[in-house]
Amino acid sequence: MTSKDWKTSTVVPDWGRLTLLAIFVLGLAACATDRPARLPDLDDPFLTAHEVEVLEWRQRRHDRLSEPYGWLSLVGLEFLADGEYRVGSDEDNDIVVTAGPRRWGNLQVIGDEAWFATAAGANVRINGSLVEEAELHPARDDLPATLVESGTAQIHLLRRGDGLALRVRDRTAPTLTDFVGLGYFPIDSSWRIEARWTEHPTERHLLIANVLGELINEPNPGLAEFERDGRIFGLEAVDAGDQLWFIFADRTSGHETYGLGRFLYADKPAPGANTVVLDFNTAYNPPCAFTEFTTCPLPPPENRLDVRIEAGELTPAF
Repeated sequence: MTSKDWKTSTVVPDWGRLTLLAIFVLGLAACATDRPARLPDLDDPFLTAHEVEVLEWRQRRHDRLSEPYGWLSLVGLEFLADGEYRVGSDEDNDIVVTAGPRRWGNLQVIGDEAWFATAAGANVRINGSLVEEAELHPARDDLPATLVESGTAQIHLLRRGDGLALRVRDRTAPTLTDFVGLGYFPIDSSWRIEARWTEHPTERHLLIANVLGELINEPNPGLAEFERDGRIFGLEAVDAGDQLWFIFADRTSGHETYGLGRFLYADKPAPGANTVVLDFNTAYNPPCAFTEFTTCPLPPPENRLDVRIEAGELTPAF
């Protein structure tokens, strides 16, 4: 995807991400090892209940990534300023998409509001309907974003900072059609840990940076601490509704695992409980491990661990 006006619509450059990666993994060096093999499939009668649970999670993870318009379908990300943008598959458009008619229509942006006017005769659908014009909304609360679709491509808005961005997906993107699956460390039940949970006072926040250099205050309900090899490590949590979200890096980051860290979700402890289960076998890569058209958060300093967590998802193979 390209833009005719780089002043108003830009794509994050590869070199910027590589610079961030180099800065972030400094000091996390460790000796690389051979890529570990996966465990058998679910039909193996000797699997433990924990192994079955993790393998089922891996299948759901694979299925989500393989969806026609999932993360692997991303082909563009445009940051929008106020103005009017011609959208279509022809190179003379301000925003060039990968499929559909030469001119989809015009996108107009004013502040945090946007409208799309379909070009005459263009086979473009907005939320499934052929309409001449509609206001576009990014995802909000429990409502999905307004989808504009044609051919194999779709676009939708999202909020980024104080402005809007346009995300482009194509179900024929090479990142999706050439997807070869995911690699993992062998399942290790010792990395399913019952951690000590310390709840923070209300209204505490954790400062999270993303790959664009933006800083976001995320609600920080508590700290999970666990012991490994006689040492205590702690992970600060982000409140993710009915779950806790941990953004972390460790001594495998930049080697066996993705350099900008991994994600881990855990069920919230019951009210008054002082433990939380951290199963690092379900640690996984952020979307930016697969595509440049995302704005992933980075592990905060508190969650950069001086230990090798040899569990969970490996760096993607391309």
